[in-house]
Amino acid sequence: MGKHDDGQIGVVAALVRSTFLVNAVYAESAQKHGLTSQQGQLLCVLMAQPYGMGELSTMLGLAKSSLTGLVDRVERSGLVRRESDPQDLRTVRIALTPQGSRLAEGFYEETCRRIAQLPSELSARDRDTLADLLGRVVTDNKVPVVFIDHD
Repeated sequence: MGKHDDGQIGVVAALVRSTFLVNAVYAESAQKHGLTSQQGQLLCVLMAQPYGMGELSTMLGLAKSSLTGLVDRVERSGLVRRESDPQDLRTVRIALTPQGSRLAEGFYEETCRRIAQLPSELSARDRDTLADLLGRVVTDNKVPVVFIDHD
């Protein structure tokens, strides 16, 4: 069901299985840095800039109550802080602390290094084609920027 007659994996199976592969690398990198995968995702999102809780909820695909618990745990670890939004003082933004920035950078670099190794058997041209095609899928589906471009 997941393979074509020529032995190749179909696009659906390939995308789903690649998601599992990337998630496994993400989880291993997070564990190495003393984080959960969700904490790692949160830190990577915040590397770009502070965000409000509503924005984070949408970007991470979490219910607001789940996000609140996640932010509470990461805040207790000293990795993020809540701050007032200068545009709307009723709104709270979540920002990395200096400690959180250092940990996020290390986690990000480790994760990028390990994920970059996944297509290492492909030619440079095939890697460029893969990046182009996956980039188009992500862009066409308006996936939020939850991981900044390493290149």
